[in-house]
Amino acid sequence: MAAEDSTDRDRFAADLRGFGALGLLAIVVIVLPGNVSVAGPVLPVSGMLVLLWRAASHTPWREIGYVRPRSWIGDLAFGIVLGVALKLLLKAVVMPLLGADPINHAYHYLVGNTAALPAAMFAMIVAAAFGEETTFRGFLFERFGRLFGRGLVAKAATVLATSTWFSLSHLSDQGLAGAEQAAVTGLVMGCIFAVTGRIWLPMCVHAAYDLTALAIIYLDRETEVAHWLLN
Repeated sequence: MAAEDSTDRDRFAADLRGFGALGLLAIVVIVLPGNVSVAGPVLPVSGMLVLLWRAASHTPWREIGYVRPRSWIGDLAFGIVLGVALKLLLKAVVMPLLGADPINHAYHYLVGNTAALPAAMFAMIVAAAFGEETTFRGFLFERFGRLFGRGLVAKAATVLATSTWFSLSHLSDQGLAGAEQAAVTGLVMGCIFAVTGRIWLPMCVHAAYDLTALAIIYLDRETEVAHWLLN
């Protein structure tokens, strides 16, 4: 009986890792929810489902990028610098060139809204940085990697596919400008993950990027920053 149970569990795990009906259903069930607001806080539902899938499918942590960095502090510092620089570059140069509205209307309610800051910061660190990176870089890189392979061309295809998916996921709540920014940030974080195979640095970049955006919005400096270089 014990041997049969073990065989059934192994078969179930293999089916979750595969691309049959169960494997494809798992992808849809994991990615579709995204981040969900539950009585206030935004929870990283997809990210948490990835961790459940990893355990149930017996997938090693390293396959979804959960690998110890060479330097926690070094990655944190580099991630903060890169995330801040990336946000300022997009806000002051890239988005104005694309003709985007300098105001992010989806989050304009945060201007001077001190009461909303804790929930916003939680959403950006936990739901966005942890949840979205675990889903789009960790889980989907593993899935596309199995589908496309691990070579250079395959990794490039994976970066493009996951960045496109990441971009489209921002279209409904942030419009075209949000999708354009997500496409650029997705490419940057996808390239980092493709090269390093580690999820910690993209998480740091993502958190720093979003927290910089939050600071700009909260201080009501969106238009000012957008006009720093291009008037």
